[in-house]
Amino acid sequence: MVRVSARVSELSGLGLLTWVYPPGLVDRVVAACGCAEQRRRLLPARLVVYFVLGLALFSPAPYLEVMRHLVEGLRCQELLGDWHVPAKSSLFRARQRLGCEPLRVLFATTAKPMATEATPGAFWRGLRLLAVDATCWDVADSEANEAAFGRPGNGRGPGKSAFPQVRMAALAEVGSHAVLDAELAGCRTGEVTLVGHLPRSLGPGQLVLADREFLGVPLWQALHRHRRRSAVARARQPRPAGHQTVPGRVMAVTDPGEQRPRPA
Repeated sequence: MVRVSARVSELSGLGLLTWVYPPGLVDRVVAACGCAEQRRRLLPARLVVYFVLGLALFSPAPYLEVMRHLVEGLRCQELLGDWHVPAKSSLFRARQRLGCEPLRVLFATTAKPMATEATPGAFWRGLRLLAVDATCWDVADSEANEAAFGRPGNGRGPGKSAFPQVRMAALAEVGSHAVLDAELAGCRTGEVTLVGHLPRSLGPGQLVLADREFLGVPLWQALHRHRRRSAVARARQPRPAGHQTVPGRVMAVTDPGEQRPRPA
């Protein structure tokens, strides 16, 4: 697992990103998505892909600061020539020109389990541990984002939140924290609905950990629909003693806790 500093000033430049995402792979993805430039540009598509990845890693940082640190290593090796960091407006246009499809394809191409048997907490009784969970985050306050994602209520009356929100459900490897799949939608789409799309990325020999709100018939049906031979474990959901599970499609119990009486 690659450990990355939280400070942009310690970013090791393009070297780190090109080690995880080799330039040849990025070029193939860009070409497959029809985003390769037709003429020589100050911001070629490959560089813009790495720039957007840098923005994701260091989201609080300004555009220009991220770009300067991405190319700093090249400057120190005198490989930039007369190239210079473009204006912020050029970076905005380049990001729009690239679009989201190359990033989506790059993620789908490279997302895979990274833990080995020596990774602490990565396996349990021979099963690779995965987990599903969901979260929301704010996006820019624009009419387009509000139309696409919606705004949640603010909890203090009939008004709405100051920002539109995106909801994401993710499937991650426990040992490495590597994200293997993700599903995004507007904030009005429920977590259970999004998690129902994630069994497409499951495989044999895996145990999926989830909060009990995610489990039940919908997730079992999703596992059956995708014909995945994986196990799913929920926390704090008691089962009768001697409860038997069905091999292949499993709803298992890892932390049953104590039986508690329901309130009247």
